Amino acid sequence: MRPIIEIAGLSKTYASGFNALKHVNLDIHRGEIFALLGPNGAGKTTLISIICGIVNASAGTVHVDGHDIRKDFRATRSMIGLVPQELTTDAFESVWATVSFSRGLFGLPPDPAHIEKVLKDLSLWEKKDNRIMTLSGGMKRRVLIAKALSHEPSILFLDEPTAGVDVELRQDMWNVVRGLRDSGVTIILTTHYIEEAEEMADRVGVISKGELIVVEEKAVLMRKLGKKQLCIELQTPLKAIPKALAKYKLERSADGGELTYTYDSSAEWTGITSLLTDLTGAGLRFKDIQTSQSSLEDIFVSLVKASR
Repeated sequence: MRPIIEIAGLSKTYASGFNALKHVNLDIHRGEIFALLGPNGAGKTTLISIICGIVNASAGTVHVDGHDIRKDFRATRSMIGLVPQELTTDAFESVWATVSFSRGLFGLPPDPAHIEKVLKDLSLWEKKDNRIMTLSGGMKRRVLIAKALSHEPSILFLDEPTAGVDVELRQDMWNVVRGLRDSGVTIILTTHYIEEAEEMADRVGVISKGELIVVEEKAVLMRKLGKKQLCIELQTPLKAIPKALAKYKLERSADGGELTYTYDSSAEWTGITSLLTDLTGAGLRFKDIQTSQSSLEDIFVSLVKASR
């Protein structure tokens, strides 16, 4: 099946000479949740803005469902809903009016039933007659999502959608996102809450200094780059690691009471059995053993550091 978004050789250089994007190639699959991660200034918002037709690329092409975003702007833009980072909306309008108006901007006839469903899904129905200026920051964020969904897009961009939103509202929003994905909507999100990407995304892309440094299925990425560690709590603290254990490259805690062994869980030989045997042979006794695995945040940090 053809990707719903196809990006080839995309670059953006601003008038100041700043290279925001450098030859980005990326395909977004139909119906997936794709998380785009990167530090501030990495190029996330520039990439989204180009796809949505807000910013012009310096080079490269973008096709949305087979349509060139420059030649067929109206067709491509009508398929896209965008939730920007900034809380910018009509302060004096009611929630109902501003969401309904957004639908009309795409030339669609009024559909009160659809607007009602969107507002109810986002827990905004009781606020439908309130002016935007009276809402909390979290509720304003929900209004932006409602506006983006007003014209029933098949692609939804969420640029830091949960910034400034409390935990309860955040969970509600992600339930809505899951429902949209299940209905066939393609979701592309950027977030600083990497645990959200770890929970929600099907695939992950990491961008740094305008370059896409990795794109991979989340599970595959964590299997390839995630480390597993065996933490051994000793009965008696060690002043130094015995030479007989040097081959395991153990890390000793500051107080000497814990040893950490890092290994590849997918390898044929993890070394755990022989390590435990050698620990006993070295006269070391332990109180507890625990395993842990790298999170997506650990992987993200290590990838960004390596790209600098």
